[in-house]
Amino acid sequence: MKHIVILTGAGISAESGLKTFRDSDGLWEGYNIEDVATPEAWARNPVLVQQFYNERRKSVLEAQPNAAHYALAKLEEKYKVTIITQNIDDLHERAGSTNVVHLHGIINRSQSSKNQKLTYPINGWEIKMDEVCELGSPLRPHVVWFGEDVPMIARAMNICAEADIFILIGSSLAVYPAAGLIGYVSSGATKYIIDPKIPTVYNLSGVIKIEAKASAAVPQLVEELINDHR
Repeated sequence: MKHIVILTGAGISAESGLKTFRDSDGLWEGYNIEDVATPEAWARNPVLVQQFYNERRKSVLEAQPNAAHYALAKLEEKYKVTIITQNIDDLHERAGSTNVVHLHGIINRSQSSKNQKLTYPINGWEIKMDEVCELGSPLRPHVVWFGEDVPMIARAMNICAEADIFILIGSSLAVYPAAGLIGYVSSGATKYIIDPKIPTVYNLSGVIKIEAKASAAVPQLVEELINDHR
């Protein structure tokens, strides 16, 4: 069974009403990244950071998967599929995908601020400031902030190297180390990029570029791949 590896970015979630990570003005939901998405921000003003992610979590819970998410789940009928996502929402899982690697964590879990391996499900949309882990340290969002290691990156590199077909969806390839993953894909793999604005990819030939929104292009590509398999 051929292995399809899919790397998704903020563009696929934007069509479900979730803001892309960084707008053209450099802000995320009106905030400077440095004020809400770094370990220093948490040390400086944990109440602001917690409030920011509680609001993001509320938005995620209210959002619904779109046609692109559902189409990717359908691929599992004919292929081995691994989705590597830069997104912190759970829309892939809610659409039915069963093998999802979250590079930057997932917002509906909390994490010990002392030991990143201690994570917990969140009941509802809010982490309260008096909630602590089993070590007694405050709970924070289970999200990788700027300046922190990306624990899943080595696993993601190995997965990309195994791809027979690689599909990049809705990513500007601006955030590293995730942006470097495409470099681990075998030269013999079939490669697709889907985005309204195709990012520049250096030293990579034979890429099929589909300049369109994910909700329109992904279902169409999935149908083609499933028909090819018959």
